[in-house]
Amino acid sequence: MNTETTDEIIAATGRALCECGYADLTMQRIAKESSLTTAAIHYHFDTKSELLNAFLDDLIERFQARLACEAEDPRERLTTFVDAVFTPSASDDDFPVALMELKAQAPYHDGFRERFCDLDDVMRRVVATAVRDGIDAGHFEEADPEAVARLVTTAINGAHVRRVALGEDGAETRATVERYLELQLGWTPNSEVTA
Repeated sequence: MNTETTDEIIAATGRALCECGYADLTMQRIAKESSLTTAAIHYHFDTKSELLNAFLDDLIERFQARLACEAEDPRERLTTFVDAVFTPSASDDDFPVALMELKAQAPYHDGFRERFCDLDDVMRRVVATAVRDGIDAGHFEEADPEAVARLVTTAINGAHVRRVALGEDGAETRATVERYLELQLGWTPNSEVTA
């Protein structure tokens, strides 16, 4: 599959999804957002569902890249995670709504559900690993890394719903997550990291 063409189709899918929503998303609307014809899109993706699965795969891959932090210090890794989750990019204005629409389809599309489970697993693993490493290194107080990761990712999902449904900025949820981490770990993201 031609990567450049696939990338263009996936980018056009994101734009079309943001513009018209899931219910009105068609291959024709995606073609309108790209330089390709619907036949060319169908050549690469047989169905809209297959294309949206590829779109979600790309989304997860890009999110993982935002979370990537090679730092040895688990405090820095956890700070990078919180920053990546709560700092929206300038191009994200309509994207949270589009993503919420795809999440709403997950009960009816196993492929969507699998991808959202993968995304949740990635987030929980990053948090749990950083917490575990921080406890082992003596940076964090004793806590259950899996329980901390579950609550943090649940708060992030809730923040997404609140942003879409209520128009709420994520800053309040970020502050709540940081207070929770301070209570559980004795440390707050973005606090001074010293070796």
